Amino acid sequence: MQISAFLLLALTAAELLLLLVVIAFYLRLRKSEALIARMQTKQEEFLVKLRANAQLEQDLVDNFGQRQEELTRLDSEIGERVIVLNKLLKQADEYARSPQFLRQIVITGHRQGKSIKELAKATGIAADEVELIIDQSGL
Repeated sequence: MQISAFLLLALTAAELLLLLVVIAFYLRLRKSEALIARMQTKQEEFLVKLRANAQLEQDLVDNFGQRQEELTRLDSEIGERVIVLNKLLKQADEYARSPQFLRQIVITGHRQGKSIKELAKATGIAADEVELIIDQSGL
């Protein structure tokens, strides 16, 4: 009976050792499952953040396109206004150089008491012509 008791004791010890190994594997398996669950949660959070960043980037690109279109439109408007303003400047220069306008400047300046030299310098015409304009106006 000694051998059967020894054999029974050895088998019981082996069974207990196997039971401890199974419990250890079970505990490691539970830790691994918890780790995988945490990693999945973090991956889902990362994907949500990634989608939000992609949406922000798309909004930025769309906004940039809209701004580019607006800038192009404003540039063309400015070009049109430059053309109109240049035409107005030409008309103003032509009007300012017209003899009737220069005559009016000389007469108004003479009434305000400006000298013939000042009027000639301001209008860009000769002093003799300024005198002639003043004489013709009867001032």
